[in-house]
Amino acid sequence: MPPVSRRTLLIIAAAVLVAGGLAWMLRPQPAPVETATVARGPQEVWVEDLGRTRVREVYVVSSPLAGQTERALLHAGDPVKAGQAVVLIRPAASPLIDTRSRKELVAAAAGADAAVSLARAEQQRARAELTFAEGQWTRGQTLARSGVMAPQLLDQRRLSRDTAAAAVASANAALLVRERERDSAHSRLADPAAGEGRCCETVRAPVSGRILRILRESAQVVQAGTPVLEIGDPADMDIVVELLSSDAVQVKVGSLATIRDWGGAPLAARVSRIEPAGFTKVSALGIEEQRVLVYLDFVRPDQAWGRLGHDYRVTARIVTWSAKSVVLAPASALFRQGEDWMVYRVAAGKARLTKVQVGHRNEDVVEVLGGLTPGDRIVAYPGDRLADGVAVTERR
Repeated sequence: MPPVSRRTLLIIAAAVLVAGGLAWMLRPQPAPVETATVARGPQEVWVEDLGRTRVREVYVVSSPLAGQTERALLHAGDPVKAGQAVVLIRPAASPLIDTRSRKELVAAAAGADAAVSLARAEQQRARAELTFAEGQWTRGQTLARSGVMAPQLLDQRRLSRDTAAAAVASANAALLVRERERDSAHSRLADPAAGEGRCCETVRAPVSGRILRILRESAQVVQAGTPVLEIGDPADMDIVVELLSSDAVQVKVGSLATIRDWGGAPLAARVSRIEPAGFTKVSALGIEEQRVLVYLDFVRPDQAWGRLGHDYRVTARIVTWSAKSVVLAPASALFRQGEDWMVYRVAAGKARLTKVQVGHRNEDVVEVLGGLTPGDRIVAYPGDRLADGVAVTERR
């Protein structure tokens, strides 16, 4: 066999180097991952939803009669005291009368005048009959004392006198009725503008507090019972939250809560009342939801929440469960495999698929009941490239 030339050896060496370089370049690279450490710490589970502030006792001041309100004396936010005048209402003017109705009313008034004249004539006739009956009674008494008239005839004259007196009383009453009917008929013909000078019925504040809303600021005609303004005490305020019924069953009276997204630092609150009945509400997506009203009280007087007003929007986070020390793992590290919860535990530079038992969880962390111990490093955001035994490197 002829000896191998130097050139051939160089070509073979170069090929080996190239193949080795390609093999090194094509070898599996460790997958870069972000990791987190399993640790002990406190945990809270909560439900969160939008709420609104509410003055506990809102007094709605309404018009006690139909009329025209004067322009509002006060403005929203003004302080008021109990008994202070807050609304002036001018009694409603008489409605205008069309031509046909006026003619009917004129005829009715003329008929009422004639009825009064007839009643007066009846009154005069009854009085004349009474005068005659009283004279007959007086003469009958004289004749009876002389023995000329029988007692029975005297009794008849007494009956005639009493009957005539009753007829006079009846005629007087009939005349009074006809006069009132006449006055009523003429009042319907009165000029609607005749009573415009009258003013005004005064509506007073039922309690001390502040004006929350002016519902009728400009002068306008209102009916009896129309709301005009609202009064309340902003210092006596709570928060009402419309929770989903599935969330409301997890909340208890006395549960702690945090009020956020109101424009200031978070505020501490506590659940004071949960309504026993729910109601249906359609969400912005058109889905019917069953909601329950939950009421929260501020835990302590605070200058901060004093800036809140009636019907302000807030976010309420209500704690449903808490513990001071549990084993915690990031919620993002867990994923489902069938019916089990799994994580990738990092050991010796490789990802090890590990089954875990979980307890309570919130949007940030999960309570670990088994499968992991404090100090374990796990993949915080497992991706599709990971599998059991895949080499990994921590991304920094």
